[in-house]
Formats: sequence, structure tokens, C-alpha cells
Amino acid sequence: MMTENVFQKDVDESGVLLPITELKGIGEKTAVPFAKVGIHTIADLLEYYPRAYETYEEPVDFAALEDGQKCAVFGTVVSVSGIRRFRHYQIFSAQIRVGEGSVQAVWFNMPYLRKLFLKGGQFIFRGVVTKQKEKYQMQQPEHFAPEAYEKLLHVMQPRYALTAGLTVNAVTKAVRQVLESGKVRLPEYLPEDLLKEYELMDEWEAVRQVHFPTDEATMRRARDRIVFDEFLQFILGIRRLRERQEQLQSGMHMVEVSETARLIETLPYRLTGAQTRVWREIVEDMTGDGIMNRLIQGDVGSGKTILAVLALVMTGCNGYQGALMAPTEVLAKQHFQSICALLKEHHIPLRVILLTGSMTAKEKRLACAEIESGEAQIVVGTHALIQEKVVYHRLGLVVTDEQHRFGVRQRETFAEKGLHPHVLVMSATPIPRTLAIIVYGDLDISVLDEMPSGRLPIKNCVVDESWHPNAYRFIERETAAGHQVYVICPMVEENDELELENVLDYTEKLKKALPGREIASLHGRMKPKEKNEIMERFAEGQIEILVSTTVVEVGINVPNATVMMVENAERFGLAQLHQLRGRVGRGDAQSYCIFMSGSKSEETKKRLEVLNKSNDGFFIAGEDLRLRGPGDLFGVRQSGVLAFRMADIYQDAKVLEQAARAADRILSEDPELWLPEHEGLKRRMERYARRGGENLSL
Repeated sequence: MMTENVFQKDVDESGVLLPITELKGIGEKTAVPFAKVGIHTIADLLEYYPRAYETYEEPVDFAALEDGQKCAVFGTVVSVSGIRRFRHYQIFSAQIRVGEGSVQAVWFNMPYLRKLFLKGGQFIFRGVVTKQKEKYQMQQPEHFAPEAYEKLLHVMQPRYALTAGLTVNAVTKAVRQVLESGKVRLPEYLPEDLLKEYELMDEWEAVRQVHFPTDEATMRRARDRIVFDEFLQFILGIRRLRERQEQLQSGMHMVEVSETARLIETLPYRLTGAQTRVWREIVEDMTGDGIMNRLIQGDVGSGKTILAVLALVMTGCNGYQGALMAPTEVLAKQHFQSICALLKEHHIPLRVILLTGSMTAKEKRLACAEIESGEAQIVVGTHALIQEKVVYHRLGLVVTDEQHRFGVRQRETFAEKGLHPHVLVMSATPIPRTLAIIVYGDLDISVLDEMPSGRLPIKNCVVDESWHPNAYRFIERETAAGHQVYVICPMVEENDELELENVLDYTEKLKKALPGREIASLHGRMKPKEKNEIMERFAEGQIEILVSTTVVEVGINVPNATVMMVENAERFGLAQLHQLRGRVGRGDAQSYCIFMSGSKSEETKKRLEVLNKSNDGFFIAGEDLRLRGPGDLFGVRQSGVLAFRMADIYQDAKVLEQAARAADRILSEDPELWLPEHEGLKRRMERYARRGGENLSL
């Protein structure tokens, strides 16, 4: 049985969370698909917010039907076909009379429904209407008894991200059970004056309204409250972390070294003015008394990596160790190889080693021995670099990709190994400076706002789906010339509710459209070993066309890739599309980016046109912020910045700024959150840290 104090337990010092198996109808077996999407507790369930809403409208007349339109019709069953098999499908259809016309409804792999549709039966059918040779058809339509549909009219129905075995109905039923049980209550934790100042909805009501909105206006207010909470907890965490960092003194004594000056002088290119400026900032940090915590923010190709290498060389030549952590094994290997080649070419005698999860036990043991003895002066790897068994001799610098921003636990792990290392974070995510100051509040920010000369700008085009034949011909020409292609899809597999391109089906479609080409797919659900194998084959040129989700965003460096085609581009934020575009244009050949839009909206065209006009990430980020309207609640969420459950720093920029002001006021009045009115906030912050906030630099 569920108890009244479930959320009191949730936020107490022991951090006890009731499992969702406490809910009626969810046992060990039915809990498995919930676990796949990260729902283990009641709190996880309530924080599993809808990704969209659907509103059921009045049924339309036959004369109002339009090709491609999603609508509902009131129909009478005229006839039902038998079940036939086609490949791995079981198919049956029903002829439906709708007013003065008729619609054919078709169902795949749902033979059990056939018995329901008796001749003369009357239902509401809802789905996308397609017109074929003057005949209308609905595939996989929802069906309702007229009285049941009446209850759904004009009510916003939540739609959740799903996985195999998990249905919208299962999530909806579980959430409703918690909200309506009367035995669960989420106590308000924000002070009353804060709620009034920012006109915030009560948290429990906000959770209820986000899942089951009364209307759109109320849902937006509820969403703002949840977004405010996410930002406030995050900002409080990084503000307090910043204060602790500023109190630390560096135990290291570093000086400038001739090796870095020689490396800069003998590079085959000159550093840009921006690179020179940022390098001086890094040197000042590392030779100073404090601990460096610096972010280098710049577009793909702006020259962040060479600055990181210079910092690693300076660290090694001062007798300390430097570690470079990459988000993928393939990228770690590429960094390792390029650093080794660079140091060898410029006669800098530093020992560089690689440490990744896929290495054999013997290889890891030998690498760890070199790290512990100090023989390895530069260590390149993945998350394996911060495992407990890795003991550093004198770690002086950690260089990390934005995807691996260190949280409290990781920084404490390094501190326990003897030193507080300098930290350098590299980010290609363009964020307007006003927001970056808030989001990266624990870091000093350096901006590379100048691109090296001689780079060919990427040629862009924004087109609709009718352009597919042209795109395929263009891809055929590029691959025939020996180049490689990325194709990005928003989904891994087909979803009945969203008509979006998915990786698995699209790969098969391309194989038919472009026979003879080596085509492979990549997505986040693959096992790490499988992903690494695909990415390595693509990096080595064995795969010509890679169909992928956005998992490639920070994946690999393939100078031979000249085409990036993004399907359903309207589903992504501009900053994310710009990052995806950064996967091409890394070599000497002209590169191209094709943004394929499935939306006919003028607003969408205007937004995507920004990418057509500019390759400047900071300009794009600013335009993204300016063009985001209140209607853009779903489908254009950015990734690769911060993993909030609902908040998006672009879309919710105003709420982010409010939360920052609130955090500053709270900490100025009560830095340690000891006052009685902040007791609930302190408990919530503790829960936030336990449940993963440390990965957002709490």
C-alpha cells in the first residue's frame, strides 16, 4: 500500500524512494518497461513529463477531408475484409460510410480488432487521411465509441516518450493513480514570498496540470513552475560550487615553458587573434595561485583542440600529468593519434597513453601502472579516466568535452588523488553570452569568435520532402566521388503517433534507393561496442552513408564526410542543427548541408532559413532565442547542453533569468540555506544532488 508520507521519505536524509511496484497494477514484470525509460520510483514517474499533448476535436464531414490531415470522422461500418498476410504483417480493412462518402480504414498486426467492427457498428475513427486515386484511407486509426469520444473532446491528452512494452495508456494510468489516490502529496518547498514575486503555481498543482492540463494556458503556467524549479536548483548548485572553488588554492607551481612557444611557432598555420587571446587567459590561470575552471566556447573548427593540446604540453613540461577526456572511444583514439603525431613532429618528448573501456584487462593494467608511476605525462581516454582504480601520480590538468562536465563527485575523486587539478572544458554549443554566464556560472568563459582563414564555408539548403529524389541523386554523386555522407533522423524506430523519419526504416529505404552503396545505421540504443565498431568503420571510410540519430553530434572527426542531410529538421533546435552541421566541412573538399523539413509552416521556414543564411554559431544561437515563440513547447528542444527533464535554456530563457535572480537573492540572504523558510529548499537540493544533479556541476 502507498503511504501518505511517500514524498516526505523522498526528501529526507536517507533518500528513501518508494518503487513504482507499490502502485496497483505494476508488478516486477510490468515495471521492466518503466525502468527502461528511467522510471523506478513514484518521484521518477511524476517527473516523467509529457513530450507533447493531443487535443481531440469535433469529427469532420466527408466534404471537409483533406489529404495528409489528421482528423476524426463519425462512421458506420459497411463491410470488413478477411485477414491477409503480407511479409511480416497481418492486415485487414473496413469500409466506413462517412456522411455522403466512404473511407477505408486499414490495420496492421491488430487482427484482434476485426471482431469488434461488425456491419452497422458506429464509431469515431481518428487518424491521418490519405487520398489515393480519389479514394480516402486511414491507416491504423484510433477508434472510439461515440459516447467515449465525447468525454475526450477538447481535453489535452498527454503523450509520453515510449519504449517497447510501454504504452501511453500505461503511463497515463499510473500517473493518474498517484495524483488521484489522495495518499500522496508533494509538499511545497519554495518560500511564500518567492512564489508571490514570480507568480509561481503551487508545485503539486503544477505537476497535476502538466500531466493532465485543464487548458493550454494553465498548462503553460504549470510548465513554467517546473522549469523554474529545475533552473533554480541547478543555479544554486553551481553558485555554491563556484564559491567553494574560489576558496581553493593551487598546490601546483607552473611556469610558461619554451616547448609551447616553439610548438606555436612551428605549426603549419598561425593561431587566430582569438586563439592567441584565449591561450594567454589559460596561461594566466595555470601560472596563478588559484584553480583554473575555464570554458572555451567556440564553433566547430574554431581551434579549441590545439589550445587544449598546448595546455597539456605546458602541464607535462612542468612535471605534472594532463588528462583529456573525450565523449566517445573513437574520438579518444583520434585525439590520441593526433597528439602523438604532433608531439613527434615537433620533437616534444612527452609520453602519451590511451585508456578506454574496451581495452583488454592487461592493456588497462599496463596503462594504469604508467599513470600511477608518472611515466605517462598525457593521458587520453573516455570516462575510464575517472574510475577508482586509476591513480594519478601528479594530476595537474583535466581537459573535458562539454558532454563530460565534471560534477562534485568527479572533482572530489580527483581531489582525493592528491591535487585539485586545473579544469578546461571545451564546448561547441553556441549559447548567447547572457545565458552562458548563468549556465556556466562555475566556469570562466573564453570565446573563440574567429575562424581560421582558408576554410571553405559549408553550402546550405532548406527544402521540403518533395526534394528527396534530388537529394538522393546528389548523395549518389558525392559518394561516387569518394566522399561520405551523414543522414540524421529524429527517431530510432517507427512510432505510430509521430510521422517522423526513423533510423531503422530509413536505412532500409536508402539501401533500396542507392543500391551498391555501403550504408549503416547508428543510434543510442546500440551497445557501446556495436556503436564504436560502426563509428570506427565510418571514420576509416568503410561506410559511405551513416544513418544516425543525434548521437553523432559529438562523435567523430571524419574530414572525408562532405554531406549532412537532416530529416524532419523542424524537430530540432537551431543550435543543435548547427552542431550537427559541424560534422562536415572538416576537410579540403566543399561540404554541403541539406535541411529537409516536413513542416509547411511559414514560421518553421523562417526559423530554418537562419541556417541557410549563416554558418556563425553565435549569430544562430541569438536568432534561435529571438525566434522562439511561446508555441514552440515541443519538438525543437536542444540537446548537448544540459540534461534538464523539461527546461530548455533557449526556449525558457526568461525563466532562466528569473531563476538566476532568485538564486542570487537566496544566497545573499542565506548562503548555507539554514533559515527556517529555506529548510524545504535545502532538502530538495540534497535530493537533487543524490539523483544526478552532480553531473550538472552541483
